[in-house]
Amino acid sequence: MTVRELRILISGYYGFNNIGDESILTAVVENLRSHIADIEITVLAQNPEVTAERHSVLAVDRKSPMGVIAAARRCDLLISGGGSLLQDVTSRKSILYYLAVMWLGFLFGKKVFIYSQGIGPISSGLNRRLTAWTLRRAAGVAVRDEASAELLSEIGLPAGKAVVTADPVLRIGRADLSVGRAILEREGFSAGGGGPVVGMAIRESGAGSGFVGEICASIERLCGERGARVLLIPFHYSEDLPVIEEIERRLGGRALAIRHKYLTGEMLSIIGNADVLVGVRLHSLIYAAVMGVPMIAVSYDPKINSFMRSLDMKAMSSVFDFKSEYFMEEFERTMRDSALIREKIDRNVRALIKKLDRNEEMISAIMDEAGRARGGRHGG
Repeated sequence: MTVRELRILISGYYGFNNIGDESILTAVVENLRSHIADIEITVLAQNPEVTAERHSVLAVDRKSPMGVIAAARRCDLLISGGGSLLQDVTSRKSILYYLAVMWLGFLFGKKVFIYSQGIGPISSGLNRRLTAWTLRRAAGVAVRDEASAELLSEIGLPAGKAVVTADPVLRIGRADLSVGRAILEREGFSAGGGGPVVGMAIRESGAGSGFVGEICASIERLCGERGARVLLIPFHYSEDLPVIEEIERRLGGRALAIRHKYLTGEMLSIIGNADVLVGVRLHSLIYAAVMGVPMIAVSYDPKINSFMRSLDMKAMSSVFDFKSEYFMEEFERTMRDSALIREKIDRNVRALIKKLDRNEEMISAIMDEAGRARGGRHGG
């Protein structure tokens, strides 16, 4: 019997210039390659050429029905990748796309695995029923937090079907701080002297919102009262940059907007050079945790609260009740207790990373069982 590579197809929100989702793909690919021998990885992506080059994988246009069908038919294992794919808050249609990709896997008799996903919110009754129906048929379900497991139980997934692991990005590892220092210097940020460096990863659709107004007031106070140097960091480049550039303009240069796109290791290093990270974007907070940087979380989605709970911490507020006076109190507390916070982050990140091995253990067991059923793994 001919032995060949295990063909894995990964579905997710890749190729959209969202640094968080690109980091997820980096982590998933690295984790699979380090734990499972002889694999070929194909990714469904918005920009397949860039994805293939950046991650050294095969890539297929996620919008091409024939390409997606062919990739699903060819694979041995279909992975619905990490992130918040199965939710209908940002879009009522995207959840149907990700479920449909899994249905293709079932149609062709493939094993389907949910890889450390954050599930929900799912508000539509139909979407809840479809999600439960689909995941009941998956060979394995791993979610990144307890809240996701609770939601799946609520919508009808059998007890014990979902295994709680962690966000795969936590395993990427710390970056060299000198890389970030060089980038910041090129961006126009002076590293010498001054007060604390505060990174801000803001998520907001419009610069005229009350939240942005309170952020601007907070930055003015940080600069005036603490001599802080503030970095405005875009994580979803096309969505975040217009807002942070407007904040920079409004503040007359008291904050610096990072204008260029950076890869995972570079962005980790940029955040590692901050004394505090103020994060609305989930993966900005995860990057801060990886780099051991104290963070102040501002929640726009339950996934922020879930991640902070996994660190034994809490979000300061939501974007709807964020106030500059409360922020300054939280900032002072964070600076005062920074050493204790770093210790807490390090301890909890190490515990979360240990949980991530469960993904590859489950995948190996699923494929070994499938191989035995057909008379030998990787049979050609």
